[in-house]
Amino acid sequence: MSAKCAFLFPGQGSQAVGMGEDFFNNSDVAKQMIADAGSRTGIDFEKLLFTENDDLEKTEFTQPAILLVSSIAHTLFENAMPIRPVYALGHSLGEFSALVSVGAIDVIDAVELVNLRGKLMAQACEGQDVGMLVSLGLDDTTVEKICDEQRAAGLKVWPVNYNAEGQIVIAGIKPDLQKLEPILKEAKARRAMLLNMSVASHCPLLESATAPLAEKLKEVLRDEFSAPVVSNVTAEKYNTKKEALELLPRQLVSPVLYKQSIAKFDDEVDCYIEFGHGGVLKGLNRKATKKPHFVVSDMASLEAAIEGIGALA
Repeated sequence: MSAKCAFLFPGQGSQAVGMGEDFFNNSDVAKQMIADAGSRTGIDFEKLLFTENDDLEKTEFTQPAILLVSSIAHTLFENAMPIRPVYALGHSLGEFSALVSVGAIDVIDAVELVNLRGKLMAQACEGQDVGMLVSLGLDDTTVEKICDEQRAAGLKVWPVNYNAEGQIVIAGIKPDLQKLEPILKEAKARRAMLLNMSVASHCPLLESATAPLAEKLKEVLRDEFSAPVVSNVTAEKYNTKKEALELLPRQLVSPVLYKQSIAKFDDEVDCYIEFGHGGVLKGLNRKATKKPHFVVSDMASLEAAIEGIGALA
């Protein structure tokens, strides 16, 4: 009997210059995927991924770069070890990579889609001094109460990423987030720190992006899910185009229920496989699960994951 695996895909914040380069240097499949993505979008992915540049931190480039590298990692794994996951789960942008992994979107269509998603998010935030802040060491209820109270006082701040116990990311207007820092620290936050983000994700400030994203989704989504995907919005599984069309635009303006998703379905799997650079989700999962967690980020880790998962069978 083969191991029961969940496929995981990281979101923004996992990017780094050089990610995917080992795949590119050692795999014709990776080279072709990068070439095809560049042909479709006009983005020079070799330059974006492998040379020092400022574009990799801009959301319209960050998103397709991360999705492409995650999809290459998954494709090479699937070619070597074709197993069907119990479910696929992505963190924010990673939900689109998850959809690629189960066949619900073609990978090059998805690269184009998230390039558009990044542009729409940037446009929605244009002219506003927006940002995101991470709070460490406070429980959900305390952070939610503080944000509710400060919104009632006129600040624009929302808890948006439920990453792990004691780790919540808050989005909003940057000066309002800066006012929030001492309030969180007074409540005994271990840390409250602004993140290097050019957009305010998963909050009402992105409402204008939802309709045009929904239109593009209608064009590219398929009704061909080989396994369910866990929604960031609901922490529930879905496996139809109809559900995806309803959930993915909402994802832009709704909190990411990542830790809730892991907790809810942890009993269903033997291990987690994270596809993409950085092992960010492995870090988040440390407190949430004792199950083995493999990260496929280069050729060596690909081989290690295949060997480790084989040993679980």
